[in-house]
Amino acid sequence: DAKQFTGLTHYQARSVEKLEYHWNLSLTAVNVAKVEHWLAKAKQHRGSFSMSRVKTLYHNRLLIEKVFDNLPKSSQSFKNTPAIERLYHFGAMAA
Repeated sequence: DAKQFTGLTHYQARSVEKLEYHWNLSLTAVNVAKVEHWLAKAKQHRGSFSMSRVKTLYHNRLLIEKVFDNLPKSSQSFKNTPAIERLYHFGAMAA
């Protein structure tokens, strides 16, 4: 996950301190994503973690929010329907 989603191998620094800082930041980003993703779930319902799934969920949420921002305010009540919740998970693979 760190290589693919947080740029673990995309550094251009040469000094050891800068490399270590970059590596720590990339790995910390994955850990923060795990904590944020799992914190809302009960311990017995926590499954495996997929950074790809989390990325897809947040991307879908951003797109849906952008669509609702451009709709009339009277349509805001549809945001809490099960159909919209299913759209958040569209394209996300089961981990």
